[in-house]
Amino acid sequence: MTSTTLSTLGAVRPTTPRDPAAPHPTSTYSALMRTVRDAGLLRRRRGFYFAVFAALVVALGGAITGFFLLGDSWYQLLIAAALGIILTQIAFVTHEASHRQVFESGKANDRAGRWLAAGVVGISYHWWMHKHSRHHSKPNQVGADPDIAPDTIRFTESDAAEVRGPLAFITRRQGWLFFPLLTLEGINLHIRSIMSLFEKGKIEGRALELTLIGLRLGLYVAVIFWALPVGMAFAFIGVQMAVFGVYMGASFAPNHKGMPILPHDSKLDFLSRQIITSRNIKGGWWSTALFGGLNHQVEHHLFPNMPRPSLAKAREITREYARDLGIPYTEAGVGESYRIVIRYLNEVGLQARDPFDCPMVNRFRRT
Repeated sequence: MTSTTLSTLGAVRPTTPRDPAAPHPTSTYSALMRTVRDAGLLRRRRGFYFAVFAALVVALGGAITGFFLLGDSWYQLLIAAALGIILTQIAFVTHEASHRQVFESGKANDRAGRWLAAGVVGISYHWWMHKHSRHHSKPNQVGADPDIAPDTIRFTESDAAEVRGPLAFITRRQGWLFFPLLTLEGINLHIRSIMSLFEKGKIEGRALELTLIGLRLGLYVAVIFWALPVGMAFAFIGVQMAVFGVYMGASFAPNHKGMPILPHDSKLDFLSRQIITSRNIKGGWWSTALFGGLNHQVEHHLFPNMPRPSLAKAREITREYARDLGIPYTEAGVGESYRIVIRYLNEVGLQARDPFDCPMVNRFRRT
């Protein structure tokens, strides 16, 4: 597999403007939206979110209680791992609030999301909203989706081909190194989001977020170093951040990585764009709980303000609708999705220049 482009999928017949018999793309999406709305799947489910939040508060309280009861013990690393999982689950609820899934009022969603993101998770809500909105607008589109922008991991062959020097060693093996690198993603998310709050220009909620993040991180570090020996305190923070980073990355990566990459000038209609570039993860309620609803990625992109409990039913409607229109609808099991991601990243990474490769030698090497 190489970097998949839209052309490799063949024509998406009913939504392609070149097909004179095809209905207008806007009308096909409107019909699907009307079906979903008539089924009541866009109604807010506040009871569900209150129950989820209550469960997370209990879990967080239990982890904090366990922390103080254990005291100076290496079993604290189990508490650290549990805390990483709980904070990721809280991040899922924050993500849903940013999409207006929890409350009817946009202000109420933003207020809840900002306090949870900055005050509990320790990440800027404004930074996440700005970055994630761009991703939803044009997923997997070169130059438009920040989630495929070149970084330590390269998601397109052209970006991988530009890598030189020692970093090429990582890039060429980036599929195998993907999960180990995710152990650093928690730190990366915190640093990037905090740095974004110091950028020039107007940033909504800048002062509040800086205050909340400063208080949250300061109190967190102070309590840990007060209660634990220095070495154990560093280990605690390291395990918590590693689990948080791996869990976050492992929840978001299967949704789009290894799916078609759209050229920067793509004019694909909204319905086809969102379905073709997204992958669902198979599984029942356990999958939805584990991934915070992100397992229904196709439906989440088509109906971003749809509450988590409604996504499974929307999946049945959307899958049949896509099949009738001839639009490829992708689903994979958890293990299969990770294998696809690893294989895709490895094959993209092979385009990186070997750090020990000498261009002068290659010039005169026989073919």
